[in-house]
Amino acid sequence: QVQLVESGGGLVQPGGSLRLSCAASGSISSFNAMNWHRQAPGKLRDLVATIRSGGNADYAHSVKGRFTISRDNAKNTVYLQMNSLKPEDSAVYYCNAVSWTQSLWGQGTQVTVSA
Repeated sequence: QVQLVESGGGLVQPGGSLRLSCAASGSISSFNAMNWHRQAPGKLRDLVATIRSGGNADYAHSVKGRFTISRDNAKNTVYLQMNSLKPEDSAVYYCNAVSWTQSLWGQGTQVTVSA
């Protein structure tokens, strides 16, 4: 089974940027979609961004224009470039791979936006 490992989280000031990476232990080309979700304390896990196998992407309204999702099938890695970060972006960010038969999750990476 493919394992997903997120990295790139940390503490950043408001207005700053971070790039999250999700490295898969196997091929991601077979997955219909690769997603980034986030979960803040006391809140539900929300879908932030999706990139499909054909390359088209969708974003939550709250991050549109600030976040960019991309995938490198050769490196089996998905990225989330986060710009103009706000305190409300603070959360644990999870990578998720979805196919017709399975949905895999990484362990998450913490993002904290604070002055």
